[in-house]
Amino acid sequence: MEQYIKEILTSRVYAVARETPLERASSLSARMENRVLLKREDLQPVFSFKLRGAYNRICGLSDAERARGVIAASAGNHAQGVALAARQLGIHGLIVMPKTTPHIKVQAVRNLGGEVVLHGSSYDDACRYAVRLAGEKGMSFIHPYDDRQVIAGQGTVAMEILRQHPEELHALFVPVGGGGLIAGMAAYVKGLRPGIKVIGVEPDDAPSMHHALARGERICLEQVGIFADGVAVRQVGEEPFRIARRCVDEVILVSTDEICAAIKDIFDDTRSIAEPAGALAVAGLKRYVAREGVRDRSMVAVLSGANMNFDRLRHVAERAELGEQREVLLGVTIPERPGSFRQFCSVIGLRSITEFNYRFSDPDSAHVFVGVQMEPGKGEREELVARLRRAGYPVVDMTDNEMAKLHVRYMVGGHAPRVEHELLYRFEFPERPGALLRFLTRMGQNWNISMFHYRNHGADFGRILVGIQVPPPERGAFARFLEELGYSYREETGNPAYELFLR
Repeated sequence: MEQYIKEILTSRVYAVARETPLERASSLSARMENRVLLKREDLQPVFSFKLRGAYNRICGLSDAERARGVIAASAGNHAQGVALAARQLGIHGLIVMPKTTPHIKVQAVRNLGGEVVLHGSSYDDACRYAVRLAGEKGMSFIHPYDDRQVIAGQGTVAMEILRQHPEELHALFVPVGGGGLIAGMAAYVKGLRPGIKVIGVEPDDAPSMHHALARGERICLEQVGIFADGVAVRQVGEEPFRIARRCVDEVILVSTDEICAAIKDIFDDTRSIAEPAGALAVAGLKRYVAREGVRDRSMVAVLSGANMNFDRLRHVAERAELGEQREVLLGVTIPERPGSFRQFCSVIGLRSITEFNYRFSDPDSAHVFVGVQMEPGKGEREELVARLRRAGYPVVDMTDNEMAKLHVRYMVGGHAPRVEHELLYRFEFPERPGALLRFLTRMGQNWNISMFHYRNHGADFGRILVGIQVPPPERGAFARFLEELGYSYREETGNPAYELFLR
């Protein structure tokens, strides 16, 4: 480890990298009852720590090697790091990326001066092709993590942290993919301040380092989850694993929901949006604090990257509340009769309902998909399920059901050929606890609700789509009800989407 410390201290990274700030996360610190510090590697020129190791490795090439150029395989942050480092040194940089790589990432590499070759459908395909090209062209292959100089470059993150925070430090939380970052950081920290815990964090669907340390040897996962694509590695590097066995205290696994909640936590404190892999360390820190019950300690989480595809934000927002245990998803069977919605909501009480999906399908009973906001850690989830069951409602708790969260919540419904005299309306009303119950109470038991969808998006107004069975002789009374209700509304009975999918 002494040799690694020397290599880290003499790493040549600052021609392209910057010393990133170590910032206190005030809101998260208050909630965790600890001092939480974020190492802001998302503020690097390529929005990731990866350029540190890439530049340090390329700087070590001889003049002859530089003349032949460098090549790398990557679908993300390493590609941008190599491209920027090569441009800075005036070297030809060739990046092999899978054909499935999003255009925005391909264009980012080209904007940094890198030549892009698209090959294969996975990173493994691209990597094999890059190694082959390196041999054919005499180019130097820049590995993303299994290389001493890359590891030393990444280790400068720890060097900065210890310089920026010379006081007591309980633990460092580091995201783990191939292992280059945690290997460099752990080597440095354990060599100088061995009392600091170095804790890796992986997604529970990509536990390559966790399983390798548990078995005492590197393993190759058959498949890995791709939500945190920056750490979706089937096998950790040989050199990172060697260092991790000596210097890493443990590796914590976290779920997709916990990662999404961590992205939200980071946004709340910094107004920046971390990529899933970039938020891993915060998710791991939160799980560690909950498990160990530590208080009034200083801990650092490495915010490793912010290369987030914009179209993923919707999924992150949907899952963040579940990750914070602030939302429970339930499947509940209720009687199919006028007023049953109102009675059901009265049992739920004044809790904020975040989602409500329903479509008539049976004259006797209805199945509703409902989301309810909760306060974490207070046992409200169990109490609500028990309360509904005491009231006679069959309940299925789907909060931890991945298929329900990913698919079923958006598929509740379909055509209902036996529904007569149905009118379709969209409503908006001020969003506050109990607003949905008040809406249903005003409606009373005069007309049957045959379809219902409600989703709280965190806005000032709640939005619902509702189907109501109103026989023709009662249309006048229904029109008066709408005016007296006082909510903004619009009839959608003639909407072609209604005809195609719901009527």
